[in-house]
Amino acid sequence: MVKWTDKERSTVRAVWEKIDIDEIGPQALARVLIVYPWTERYFGTFGDIFTSTAVLNNAKVAAHGKVVLKALDKGVKNMDNIRGTYADLSRLHCEKLSVDPDTFK
Repeated sequence: MVKWTDKERSTVRAVWEKIDIDEIGPQALARVLIVYPWTERYFGTFGDIFTSTAVLNNAKVAAHGKVVLKALDKGVKNMDNIRGTYADLSRLHCEKLSVDPDTFK
């Protein structure tokens, strides 16, 4: 378990509060799909995500990018219980979606 100092907590929160989830979420996931094209295999239901232009204009990519950042927001708000905060999400990705846990390192 991670033990955060007060300085670390305040630094993480100060940086995080500058993030606009609705703007950065779609950009971040699009960047992942463009820079690491093999991750497309996890998003088969998103339709055409085989070119940079398609990724950048895909509404499902944008929506899921927001979901990812909202999950990170939840982690920032629950830094003392990261494992518990992400337990269900971890099970979903591992058991149902068959995402390799090493993908998240």
